Amino acid sequence: MTTIAQRPTPAAGSDFAALNRQINEAGLLERRPGYYAVRMSVVAAMLVAGWAAFFLVGSSWWTLTVAVFLGVVFSQVALLAHDLAHRQVFRTKRPSEQAGRIAANIAVGMSYGWWTEKHTRHHNNPNHDDLDPDVQPEVLIWATSSAWGRRGLRGFVTRHQAGLFFPLLTLLSIDLRISSIKALRHPGMKRRGLEAGLMAAHLVAYLAALVLVLSPLQALAFFVVHHAVFGVYLGMTFAPNHKGMPHPTGTEDYLRKQVVTSRNVTGGWLVDTALGGLNYQIEHHLFPAMPTPNLRRAQPIVEAYCKQAGVAYEQTSLIESYRQALRYLYDVGAPLRATK
Repeated sequence: MTTIAQRPTPAAGSDFAALNRQINEAGLLERRPGYYAVRMSVVAAMLVAGWAAFFLVGSSWWTLTVAVFLGVVFSQVALLAHDLAHRQVFRTKRPSEQAGRIAANIAVGMSYGWWTEKHTRHHNNPNHDDLDPDVQPEVLIWATSSAWGRRGLRGFVTRHQAGLFFPLLTLLSIDLRISSIKALRHPGMKRRGLEAGLMAAHLVAYLAALVLVLSPLQALAFFVVHHAVFGVYLGMTFAPNHKGMPHPTGTEDYLRKQVVTSRNVTGGWLVDTALGGLNYQIEHHLFPAMPTPNLRRAQPIVEAYCKQAGVAYEQTSLIESYRQALRYLYDVGAPLRATK
C-alpha cells in the first residue's frame, strides 16, 4: 500500500506527469524547515502556556476558559501530526514517526500509527464508498444505499444527520481515542506496545491533573468542554474538504480521482492558519508531501492546469463548504424520512 508520505509516481505522458513537472520546476516540493521550526515552536509554546494556565487558575470555574483554549491548541497539535505523517516536515521516516508520536500519542492522546494507516487509505481512494474509511457507514451515512434498513437510534440519526452533524462533532475526540484503543488490540499493528505506552502516559497525566487540581464537578466540566471544543474544531477542519463532493468508481486516473473528490476553501491567511493549510485540499491530495506554506503558491498553477485539462476544480468559501456538506447529508437521509 502506498503511504501518505510518498509522492505519487506518475506514468510518463499522463495528465498528472505534466503538472508534476511544473510543480517540481517551481521548487514547491522542497522542505521548509524554517517555517516548521517556527510553527512547531509556537504550537508547543501555546500547549505549555495552556497547561500552565490550568495550574495557575486552579480550582475555579474560570478553568473552563482554559479548557476552550486547550481544545483549540490540541487541534493545532493534531494538524502538526498530520503534516508529520505526510513527511512534510522531515524527509525520512524515523524523525517523522518520533515527532508524530510525541504530537499525537503524548500531547493529544490518540494513536499516530492507527491514524496514519487510516489516512493512507483515505488518500489512496478519497470518497470511494468501499475503500475510503472516512465515508464508511458508521454514525453518519455518506451514501444513500447505506441508509436503507437503519432502525432505532441509528435510523433516527440518519434521518436527522444534517441537523445533528455539529452536535455529533463534540464526540469526535472521544471516538478518536476509542478507535485508537481498538486498533492497538490488533497484533498486526506496528510498534503497538510503544503506541499504547505513550497513550497511557497521556491519559494518566491528564486525568491526574484534573483530579488533583479541580473539584469532581469542575473536572467533569473541564473534560466535557475541552474535548467538545477539540472535536468540533478538528471536525470542522476536515469536513469542508470532501463532504458533499462526488464519489468515484475507482476507474479514474490519479489527477481526476484526487481533484474531483476534493474542495478548496477560500478565506485568506486566517482560514489558512485555522485549517492548517488543509483548505488547499486539492493541492494537498495531489502532492501530499508538499509543505503547508507551499500549497498557496501551488494553487494557481493547479487550477490553471485543471482548467486546461478540462478537470472540474471546486473552490468555495468556508461557510458555503459547510452548507454543501450539510445539504448532502440531508439528501442522503431523505429516503428514510420518506418512509416515516
